[in-house]
Amino acid sequence: MTISSLMVILLFSTGHTQVRKASADLVLVNGKIYTLKESRPKAQAVAVIGNRIAVVGVNDEVEPFIGDDTRVIDLEGKTMVPGLKESHGHLMSIGFAKMTVSLVGISGYEELIQRVLTAAEDIKAGEWITGRGWHEEKWKDRTSLTVRGFMTHHRLSEATPDIPVYLRRADGHAGLVNAKAMELMGIDHLTQSPEGGDIIRDKAGNPTGVLVDKAMRLVQVPPVTKNQQRQALELGIQECLANGITMFDDAGVSLDTIELYRDYAEQGKLNMRVYVMASGLATMRALEKPSIHPSGFLTIRAVKMYGDGALGSRGAWLLEPYEDDPGNSGFYTTPPDSIYEAARFGLENGWQVCTHAIGDRANRMMLDMYEKAMKEFPHVKDHRFRDEHTQILDEADIPRFAQLGVIASMQGIHATSDLPWAPERLGHARTVEGGYVWQKLLKEGVKIINGTDAPVEDVSPIASFYASVTREPPDGTREGGMFGDQRMSRQEALKSYTLDAAYGSFHEDLLGSIEIGKLADFTVLSKDIMTIPENTILETEILYTIVDGKVRYEKGHPEIP
Repeated sequence: MTISSLMVILLFSTGHTQVRKASADLVLVNGKIYTLKESRPKAQAVAVIGNRIAVVGVNDEVEPFIGDDTRVIDLEGKTMVPGLKESHGHLMSIGFAKMTVSLVGISGYEELIQRVLTAAEDIKAGEWITGRGWHEEKWKDRTSLTVRGFMTHHRLSEATPDIPVYLRRADGHAGLVNAKAMELMGIDHLTQSPEGGDIIRDKAGNPTGVLVDKAMRLVQVPPVTKNQQRQALELGIQECLANGITMFDDAGVSLDTIELYRDYAEQGKLNMRVYVMASGLATMRALEKPSIHPSGFLTIRAVKMYGDGALGSRGAWLLEPYEDDPGNSGFYTTPPDSIYEAARFGLENGWQVCTHAIGDRANRMMLDMYEKAMKEFPHVKDHRFRDEHTQILDEADIPRFAQLGVIASMQGIHATSDLPWAPERLGHARTVEGGYVWQKLLKEGVKIINGTDAPVEDVSPIASFYASVTREPPDGTREGGMFGDQRMSRQEALKSYTLDAAYGSFHEDLLGSIEIGKLADFTVLSKDIMTIPENTILETEILYTIVDGKVRYEKGHPEIP
């Protein structure tokens, strides 16, 4: 770009070309910038006019854009990457997790009870205690896991005889209730497990208090207020921005929550981009057509279907029984015909279909239903249907992802959370063949997009990036990685959080790389995660989160925005 051309900048936006002044609104200099643009993979400086990238280059190239009102950020050699995108999470649940009893990281059942008792000190008559985050496979004290790998309600019920308690497992696919809650909900030895769910029972046939998947619907806690919903949304957004997230794919959103998002978008209060997956076929049909808010901060274009349960709660649908539960192969949580109907509706009306599929049988079913619908709509070439999680595959199904153009929405952090116990659950051979097989999918040409499934895991992209490139737990106890041949390169992992992640929501023309004309979404890191030793990646901090050309988070300045 010549000096004379700096006087007028052509910035491209949807539908028309804008002519803007040469003076930049934001300039970042002295950085180590990974652009994800093949022709110029690295840069030193960026200039932003409005919400678009105007210049990518070295310091001298952006200097003419610095005016009296330009904000200049000296990166001081720190690393900047395209805005990091969470490709599968639950935004409102991140907020609600901060408003209820947190059970993340507890050591065992006793600590769970103690946290509930602490919450009980402030409880009012008629209120419930709710919480989330227990994960019995991670407990140091596992002596309480006496029935099909779970604890029973009895000790919790003794501690809280008069207060109903409902505690969701970290993955959201199982819940623990006490006796008072079961009494209020009418759950007893005569209650039948619903299709797509399981009431875990003891040898005498009595419910243990653990409810899996659709059996969780037997419990109806008091509804949250609108003020609580708004608080949860704002807390969720704050947490994401503090973790460098500039865009969030929200996996399974109700009509009420969609209206809340629209209200916030209208007020300019979302502060990060949200890509909505409507929850289920009925919600998608009620919305009829996809929509994009003029601000670019809210896109409603996908639907989330639920193929099966979770591996941890043994609800993932498998081709062969669980190694540690031989009488159980899991189950589907949505009839296959409904997945097919969603795929047909999506192809006909421009919706992206995203199906939660963890077990190998669920993944095969999903691919079968997608393929059946695609044959009826051969003219739809760019559907970008997705498989959410893609955790356990039969080897014969791996090539089908590329053949059908299905995106694998995988969470790097799940592998290092699950692999210490997954071989026990699935058997070693099955885990090696199809468990978290990132490289097998990449070699077939499948696009992998990354995330955390927050609040199942912490929303930190740094933690998931580390897991993706090392296959090691945070404490480094498995040197060389768990099934390390499947780990990603750093370039692959960064792309799964940026350019490929943008492709996963039809945003690659606007986001995912740092190049002229694209939207100015950036994440600034304290360390160069592309070159530093692996054992220091987790020390990386988020310094700035920039969305639409504005600083939305700055380390040490919690008042932003």
